[in-house]
Amino acid sequence: MQIPRLTSIRTQLALIFLSLFGMVIGLGLFSISLLHNFNRLSDAVAEEWLPTTRAIGDLNNFTSDLRAVEGSYLLASSPRETDEIKKEMARLARLIETSEDRFENIHHDPADASLYSQWKAKWARYQESISRQRNLVETGQKAQAIAAYMNASADAYNTASHILDDLTEQVVDHAQIAKNRLAGGYNASVVLIWLTLALVAAIIGSALFYIRRLISLPLRQLTDCMHQLARNDTDVNIPSVRWQNEIGEMAQAAVVFRNNAIDLMRSRSILASHASILEERLSQEQMLVANQRNFLAMASHEFRTPLTIIDGHARRISKIAVRFQDIAERSTKIRSAVLRMTRVIDNLLTSSRMMEGMPLNIARNEVNVVRLLREISQLHRDMMPMANIRETYLNDDVFVQGDQTLLFYAFSNIISNAIKYSPDGSVVKVEARSIAAGVVVAIIDYGIGIPVEDQEHLFERFHRGSNVKSIIGTGVGLSLAKMVFDLHGAKVEVESELGKGSSFWIQIPGAVTGDSGKRIELLSKLR
Repeated sequence: MQIPRLTSIRTQLALIFLSLFGMVIGLGLFSISLLHNFNRLSDAVAEEWLPTTRAIGDLNNFTSDLRAVEGSYLLASSPRETDEIKKEMARLARLIETSEDRFENIHHDPADASLYSQWKAKWARYQESISRQRNLVETGQKAQAIAAYMNASADAYNTASHILDDLTEQVVDHAQIAKNRLAGGYNASVVLIWLTLALVAAIIGSALFYIRRLISLPLRQLTDCMHQLARNDTDVNIPSVRWQNEIGEMAQAAVVFRNNAIDLMRSRSILASHASILEERLSQEQMLVANQRNFLAMASHEFRTPLTIIDGHARRISKIAVRFQDIAERSTKIRSAVLRMTRVIDNLLTSSRMMEGMPLNIARNEVNVVRLLREISQLHRDMMPMANIRETYLNDDVFVQGDQTLLFYAFSNIISNAIKYSPDGSVVKVEARSIAAGVVVAIIDYGIGIPVEDQEHLFERFHRGSNVKSIIGTGVGLSLAKMVFDLHGAKVEVESELGKGSSFWIQIPGAVTGDSGKRIELLSKLR
């Protein structure tokens, strides 16, 4: 079902979140503008009115101090005291100039600037009167200087002081206006921010209501329907099927799921009947396997008895036919054939138990690998006259610690494969040499080889190469041989090229490590 673009939940949620994002950005920009205005008003108070008030206060303090020091100068009784007062007057004059500079460096409106200009003119006249009084004192006319201090100097100071007082009151009034404007801006900003937050909260509440009413609630209903279907309750009414959005698609999918569940319940009874049939067949298969196991045990027992009798008579013939060379040789061959048949029976039982998944362990006996390989090679020559096995041994006696029966089975399997997958009469090389760590056995053939894609699965059970379909085999021999070599701690390496043959190298350590407490007396069960 094609969902219309505007009715899609994804589109609607995107619009909601974009609106919220736009509101957040708008609120942020609006708050920044309010803060900018508030900061501008704060800067005006901090950078204009506070420094102006401080400068005016300093002018008031320093000018009044200068007036008092001027009176002390006229009343000084000694030259030393006069010098100290002059220094104080010079210091106060510098402070007044500094305060004037600070005031003048601040921007003022025309009214403040006009009053300040008037004060500065009057203050200049007062400074001229101070200079005249100092000249009178220095010329010995102290009485005239005191009279000037009380009259002309006092008038000039009072005029300048009144103008400075008016300027102070005017600056304080303007500062108060700026303070009130700052407080008003703050209150207005707070009100506007609260209104904006209320608007955003209303929009968010509406969005949450929409999500709950048109998304969350239908999803919960669909979830309850799915839980009922999971409990195999197919008698359920699925809502929102006609909705033109994703929830409608989910509802339609739930309808399909319900129909499939109904079909599944109908099929379950059929599967149950099939399962009962398969269970019956499985029990039959298990019975066949048990019969096969019993047959192998019985055959082993039945074969061993006549073979033992044959071996005993052959031994007796060998003892009484010492003078007859031909009879002795034949009796020896009879005993060798009996031994080989016994080995075949042992190998058959071993492979059967390994295929059934029984855990194996190895005996810790001294095994002559060269003698074992010679015996295996001769056995295959006797069984397959077309076999062309060439043996090469650097030493006659090469020993390892292991299980002779299991090693016989493993090497016999590899040699048998080399003969089976090679043309009749093709050479199969069997080589062995001792090394410091044990013994290395090489079995090399020049047969059909193993495809590259099959080499990584070479030791997997039931896996056979893609080029051996026409040759009889089960695909379990190499996997069981690998199992035997692993039990002996041996390392197996294989190289093969399609159409040119295969080479197996088996490196068996001189002593096999393992937990002897876990050893299963397999050989005692086989015999």
